[in-house]
Amino acid sequence: MNNSYLARAKKVITDPQILSVVAAKRAKQLALGARPMIKCDSENLIDVALLEIAEGLLSYEFGTPGETASGLPPMPEEHSEPSAEPSAE
Repeated sequence: MNNSYLARAKKVITDPQILSVVAAKRAKQLALGARPMIKCDSENLIDVALLEIAEGLLSYEFGTPGETASGLPPMPEEHSEPSAEPSAE
């Protein structure tokens, strides 16, 4: 990991826990075939992610509790009481 990229990224995302999650998720996207948004001399995907953060090309936002990954509210659960005995038909 390039320490200068890390120092630059820390100026954009000051919370180290959030920075590590954002960089790791972006590195995973890159590993799965996403194209880098910036030219980077390093082949290390964490370095590419940190440089993208440092250049302001990546951002993050917090979801609200109960929100699903799609951004849609969760489906309400159906509360049906199961019968004690199976019905005979």
